[in-house]
Formats: sequence, structure tokens, C-alpha cells
Amino acid sequence: MEVIYQDNVLLVFNKPSALLSVPGRGPDKQDCLSARVQALWPDALIVHRLDYDTSGIILMARGIESQRLLNRAFETRQVHKRYVAVVDGVLEAAPDSEDGWGLIDLPLCLDWENRPLHIVDHQAGKPSRTRWRPYPPGEVGGAPATRVDLEPITGRSHQLRVHLQALGHPILGDTLYASAAAQARAERLLLHACELSLIHPIRRVPLTFHSPAPF
Repeated sequence: MEVIYQDNVLLVFNKPSALLSVPGRGPDKQDCLSARVQALWPDALIVHRLDYDTSGIILMARGIESQRLLNRAFETRQVHKRYVAVVDGVLEAAPDSEDGWGLIDLPLCLDWENRPLHIVDHQAGKPSRTRWRPYPPGEVGGAPATRVDLEPITGRSHQLRVHLQALGHPILGDTLYASAAAQARAERLLLHACELSLIHPIRRVPLTFHSPAPF
């Protein structure tokens, strides 16, 4: 668990893949990032989460007041996050894009009969938007693959994974949304939270944190 930044208001860590952000149900799911952090910083409180299989930058507050301020920053979209992923196939740049970024605007909701899966649902889904920008395609495991930058505008559960699946290019190693062949081409989910920017809630100075993808 790499410490990227710490002060008396917030903490920033580089979460490894295959680690829960918060405790799950059952005694076998109590080891998690928040428990490890609170063993060292007892006042640390969760602000946002990363999926178990997703690695990268995660922020925690120190104390209730800091948590309130940071929660407000997330709710009002004053926190900028960027991810990098490697997806199955050749993902072309969005047509008619002046800056290379495309927009996925598809409403999402929980698939109740197949939890924890989420699905695109134009009737019951909540508004969900993701910006994406592909790199030149290459190969992973002997088949075409594309590295892509991702910027979630909204913060729905599994949003990036479902949106990329909806484009026809699931993330390699995704045990929930990729085909068996695409899962087998990576030992882990190839999704990493590589950048987080915000205004410090007390000092009011801009902060930006980076974490290079380990894949």
C-alpha cells in the first residue's frame, strides 16, 4: 500500500489490484484498504472507492469535517479523475472529435437478477457519462488490443467497465463483463486510476496526484 500524499486533512494511496476498498460481508472480506489505513491513521475515513480488481489512486479524509468537505467536492464534481485501461480489439477514435475525446452517454442500473452486474437501461438507468480517448492499437496475448484514457463524468458502479463493454470493447481481464477469451489474456483487470486532481478543502490550493499504470 503505497502512500502518495498525507497531511492532517487527507491521505492519498496507490491501491493494488485484488484488494477491497472497504470491508465486505463475511470474515474473509475484512482485509481491505480502509482497515489497513485506519490501523496507522485511526481518524481516516472513506470518501470514495475503487473496485476490488481496479488499482490506483484512492483518497481518504482525516476526521468527520474533512470527510464532509471532500464528500461535497465529489458530489459537486470538483474532483477530476482519469483512468487508463487496455481493451479488447481495435478501438478507433471517436468520429467528428476535435480533441480526440469521445463521449459515452448511456444510463446504467443494477441488474437485480444478476447482481453485482450492471447494465445499460434506457428506462430505469441513471444518467452515466464517460469521456474516452484511444491510443494507437497494439496486441496483448497475440490478439488486437487498445490502450485508452477514461474520464468518468458521473460515478456509477462499474461505469467504465459497462460503458466499454457497450462499445464492444470490454476491458481485458474483466471477469464480469469480458468474454472468457478476453479474460484469459490478462492476469488481472487492466484498469488503473492514474490521476486525481482537486482543490485542497482547507488550504484551497490545487493538488494533482499521478500513479503510472503497472501494465
